[in-house]
Amino acid sequence: MNISMSWLKQYVPDLDVTPKEFCDAMTLSGTKAEGYTALDANLENIVVGKILTCEPHPDSDHLHVCTVDVGEGEPLQIVCGAPNVAAGQKVPVVLVGGKVCGTHSGGSAEDGIVIRKGKLRGVESNGMICSIDELGSSSEFYPEAPSDGIYVFPEDTPVGADAVELLGLHDAVVEFEITSNRVDCYSAIGIAREAAATFRRAFHPPVVAETGNSEDVNDYVSVEVKDTELCPRFTARVVKNVKIGPSPKWMQRCLASNGIRPINNIVDITNYIMEEYGQPMHSYDYDMIAGHRIIVRRADDGEKFVTLDGQEHTLDDRMLMICDAEKAVGLAGIMGGENSMITDNCTTVLFEAANFDGTNIRLTSKRIGHQTDASQKFDKGLDPNTAREAIDRACQLIEEFGCGEVVGGCVDVYPVKREPAVIPFEPEKINAMLGTAIPAEEMIGYFETEGLEYDREKGVVIAPTFRQDLLRTCDLAEEVARFYGYDRIPVTLPGGAATAGGITFEMRVREIARGAAEDCGFSEGYCYSFESPRIFDRLLFDADAPERKAIEIRNPLGPDYSIMRTTSLNGILTSLATNYNRRNRGVKLYELGNVYLAKELPLTELPDERMRFTLGMFGSGDFFDMKGVVELFFDRLGMTLVPEYRTDAPMNYFHPGRQARIFYGGTCVGEIGEVHPDVMKSYGIGERTYIAVLDLPAVTGFATFDRKYRGIAKYPAVSRDISMIVPKNVTHAQIEKVISERGGKILEDCRLFDIYEGAPILPGFKSMAYSLRFRDSGKTLEDAEVQSAMHKILNGLLELGIELRK
Repeated sequence: MNISMSWLKQYVPDLDVTPKEFCDAMTLSGTKAEGYTALDANLENIVVGKILTCEPHPDSDHLHVCTVDVGEGEPLQIVCGAPNVAAGQKVPVVLVGGKVCGTHSGGSAEDGIVIRKGKLRGVESNGMICSIDELGSSSEFYPEAPSDGIYVFPEDTPVGADAVELLGLHDAVVEFEITSNRVDCYSAIGIAREAAATFRRAFHPPVVAETGNSEDVNDYVSVEVKDTELCPRFTARVVKNVKIGPSPKWMQRCLASNGIRPINNIVDITNYIMEEYGQPMHSYDYDMIAGHRIIVRRADDGEKFVTLDGQEHTLDDRMLMICDAEKAVGLAGIMGGENSMITDNCTTVLFEAANFDGTNIRLTSKRIGHQTDASQKFDKGLDPNTAREAIDRACQLIEEFGCGEVVGGCVDVYPVKREPAVIPFEPEKINAMLGTAIPAEEMIGYFETEGLEYDREKGVVIAPTFRQDLLRTCDLAEEVARFYGYDRIPVTLPGGAATAGGITFEMRVREIARGAAEDCGFSEGYCYSFESPRIFDRLLFDADAPERKAIEIRNPLGPDYSIMRTTSLNGILTSLATNYNRRNRGVKLYELGNVYLAKELPLTELPDERMRFTLGMFGSGDFFDMKGVVELFFDRLGMTLVPEYRTDAPMNYFHPGRQARIFYGGTCVGEIGEVHPDVMKSYGIGERTYIAVLDLPAVTGFATFDRKYRGIAKYPAVSRDISMIVPKNVTHAQIEKVISERGGKILEDCRLFDIYEGAPILPGFKSMAYSLRFRDSGKTLEDAEVQSAMHKILNGLLELGIELRK
């Protein structure tokens, strides 16, 4: 929404603030101003001059040498190249040292052009005669200005007057960002009402006087609304003896400031009302309305209609039409028809101001691919009570301009009147919401400044129908807050809510995961939840793999984002590949993100969203480093059992001999491995890459944050080292499990400190050495106790085919 400061001052005359002050204050009070454009930027020292003489330049076939009276001192000699320059004209003249808009070799459009004394082909020139373009506008908004030539003022314009002021350019146009719930602010009156409330100034809305002759409009036209849901209100008035011509300069300037090109008095009045009240209007050639009847109905399926711009549209029965007794004459809320448009030969005009269902107008506009200024206002949902005042205001302007004779009365089809909202006024509740102590009378004062009424007997606030956003107490609280000043509201804790705060158990597990990864040098990444079905082939998933049963997106951004991910592998590998291709070395990344597992397809219920803790790295570690990060995470979660690493169910995307599923307490909680060379090649990664994926819901079931303090050990530990010949198919995890289970309560620690293959160890075997530490927290251990524990451990190892090394 754009509005000029001069237009606003028609309703708030005492608005004596700069555009910058205006924008800042309006934004703080809830009507956000995006910024403003000063129409007189770079226009300095420009006056009205009268051309006394105009002679051809002696050395040019298109330049003229003029003498110009600027009201003071001797006439100036100015060389001008405009084709329409002539003696006797009143023209805008930039004096030496003044500025006009435009660019030149020493400046920019923002700087403007400084006019200096100089010579043009040997003839001295002391100023510049301007075109409307050089004054920062165009003939589109100043129809009287030639498109190629200087601007000429009327003959009665005083010489020496401020030319910029006479053109209405000492003004600023403010651009507002209006939220969809403030439909009233899509109008000059709505913005002015907000400005008056913000600056505590008097608001003077237009005074609409009664208009019309002694005739009855019902003798001229009848209106039938067949669908009152889509058209809650329809008003119509008739103007005869119409005189088509230009509208007054002040109206043209107002429209131009809003970016609307002036056309003629009738069209300009309807456009002006649309911007002033936010109520679109339309005018029809009365003589083209068959039977002088208006019928508002739904279109027929396949019906064709040609709008004012000459475009033919195919309609359906969801669209609303304005028709006469024989044909359609308008597409409701969007554009009138070519068959009833106003022409210069029109003598009688039928004016329409109606209210249409906003949702229907928006959908119709979208279906036909045609959006207009009117449809953009209608689709917000306008107040039907504005229609009558708007059409009466239009007829008032017609009488003031003398461009027609208004027929008395108004056809007004309004079966169900919209009533104002009545809201209980509860100042204590409002203060509790805001954390303030604002007196009730001060709140009432805010309400009254913006046009709300307060019924003291009933203790209620009555919100006019144009304020469709006010329905309940919290809405009133917002009004109080924005006019009291958000910057004045103290910082307080919410009342009636627990203030201690806290996070859930699951969130604590995620924080532990994040901390463990970052302590080990990993950086967090964020990966897309939408992926391409092609990733399953890149990751070598089997054709019947359950991961391929992914949920498809109905309206995907494209084929690369058409399914919801069922594995987190692609995201982390894509991020690693990006880093590798950008020559980053030693990269470690982790992600905490959901995968989406459908219980069945097509979906009959919400999918299972499972949080995955995914780690990936290349160039700075190996399989065992990754395994260490996993076990650090388990340790920080208080998971004291030894995890198992099983290789009995191979995964295609991992290296065949360097992968494992991670089991804890008999439950599979994740997987770990080196990425398969073919998968690395498909992602463009040229170094060994390691991945670990943990299913956090499964892990969370084993986590505990119960911690018990243990003092420093009072009694000494006993250490034993064992060196063993181990079959190659026996893993460290199996050995560690036997030692842990058979060592009993006195076993404090077990560490592998050496592993060796080669001579003199026989093929098919390996040498492994462990250091065991025993301690009793209540007494000094006796050698027999340690020997008994060692005996149980060795017996268990013998069952795995292990022999002590001699």
